[in-house]
Amino acid sequence: MTVIETITVPRHLRGYPGVAFGGCIAGVLAGRLAAKTVRVDFRRPTPVDVPVGLTDTADGGAVLTGADGVLAVATPDELALEVPDPPSRDEASAAAEAYRAAPPERAADCFGCGLDRTPDTGLRQHCAAVPGRDLVATALTAGPALADTEGKLRAELVWGGARLPRERGGSAAGGGSDGLTHGTAAPAGAGLLTAGVICLGPLGERAEAPGGVALATAGGDLGAIAPALWVDPR
Repeated sequence: MTVIETITVPRHLRGYPGVAFGGCIAGVLAGRLAAKTVRVDFRRPTPVDVPVGLTDTADGGAVLTGADGVLAVATPDELALEVPDPPSRDEASAAAEAYRAAPPERAADCFGCGLDRTPDTGLRQHCAAVPGRDLVATALTAGPALADTEGKLRAELVWGGARLPRERGGSAAGGGSDGLTHGTAAPAGAGLLTAGVICLGPLGERAEAPGGVALATAGGDLGAIAPALWVDPR
């Protein structure tokens, strides 16, 4: 393979200090593929503020490489996932407020869920359980700085939105004692994400991200769905 492009992930798109937010990395790779449904496997953490190589592959995929080798691989895929009914806007908003009232310990300044991020500097996906339902959710409103030229959430950020929410053992993504992590494959090791982007809601509308993972507009229109595999190192 020959590196055909060099990219540098800016520092504000970090998940953990010095490490790029994995959802955005997945979105950048997926954007190079003609396939509507893409699988991304994370091999190593991608650094911020460091040039890395982006390469197209003969099988219609893409590979991101750094000084230590392959960072992530994207390939065309298929997706079959039953999506639950999204929570109401009030349920999603209440879940977000519950997260902010009792955030997890060691919360990172993450582009996806950082508590100090603004609508223009992060997705602010503060996910918590919805009472009476087997899912976590959040409500968010993205700012104009995260928009594309049509005023919609940029595609790579939709991937970020579809990757973060996750529940296992009663803990929302980014916290808990089960060892699951978010934002990048490090320190969890490796993970994969498959998402089919169906539609993108305009910015300024509230969006809901059920912990399944599905991303929907305030009107209930499905924007993206994504199963994710998280590896807990032992």
